[in-house]
Amino acid sequence: MALGPVEHLIIGFPGNRFDGSIAPALARLVESGTVRILDLVFIQKDADGTVSYFEIDELDDAVHFAAGIEGEAGGLLADDDLAAAAEALEPNSSAAFLLWEDCWAAELAEAIRGAGGVIVAGGRVSHELVEQVLAELPAAV
Repeated sequence: MALGPVEHLIIGFPGNRFDGSIAPALARLVESGTVRILDLVFIQKDADGTVSYFEIDELDDAVHFAAGIEGEAGGLLADDDLAAAAEALEPNSSAAFLLWEDCWAAELAEAIRGAGGVIVAGGRVSHELVEQVLAELPAAV
């Protein structure tokens, strides 16, 4: 089986305002086969800086978040990964730490590997930067 690129994303929620409202969009990506969740961990940092980690199945409040999100293997994010993510959080904040496979790119990834190619560089361009550049471009004729 071809394996697509694997990405991680840490979504912070200042003031611990996580309400699960991103779950339907994530569930649609999983259902469509666009991504496959490999691991999902919630991180909470109290006002005093105390950090707690929770797998999705350990949180009663996350039941509404987990509905429809299948494919989560768990256990792939190491303690060092979680500690680094927690360090980046401000006190009284929480985060969802996602690790997923980009299933949509599996065929391309397999073709690159089959051709002896290697990814030399990659990255993500921020939404704000793209919006700014597009706003500065002359309107299409």
